[in-house]
Amino acid sequence: MARRVFFSFDYRYVWKVNQIRNMPNVIGTAAAGFQDASLWEEAKKKSDKAIKAMIDKALKNTTVTVVCVTYGTSTRKYINYEIDQSLAKGNGLVAVRIHHLKDKNGTGKPGAIPPQIKANGFKAYKYADKERLAAWIEEAAEIAGK
Repeated sequence: MARRVFFSFDYRYVWKVNQIRNMPNVIGTAAAGFQDASLWEEAKKKSDKAIKAMIDKALKNTTVTVVCVTYGTSTRKYINYEIDQSLAKGNGLVAVRIHHLKDKNGTGKPGAIPPQIKANGFKAYKYADKERLAAWIEEAAEIAGK
């Protein structure tokens, strides 16, 4: 079954995220509409309220939120907002560690799993391949009753 999935991540690591988010069995893999650097640069010029409105719009019609975890993820304001809004709308959540994937700067340090994940009965994994990610997305949807 194809799922509409929201990817929550620190935009500094978009290269890592783009390696995994264009999966054939996942529909609408967007992160608050920030699909390229120009959109992110434009969003940074907007108010906090406007950015939250973009996030809310991107979360519509999604059933699972994949939180891509790297160093510092759990302290990022908009990631925590995305997680809280995902929980409020009943989305499943899954944390996926991606620090070990290579980008233009090499690999990175692991980050802490945002506490809302495990506190709400959801799981965290280290990214291995797209097939496992698809299974984790389904598992998160089942935990959420979706």
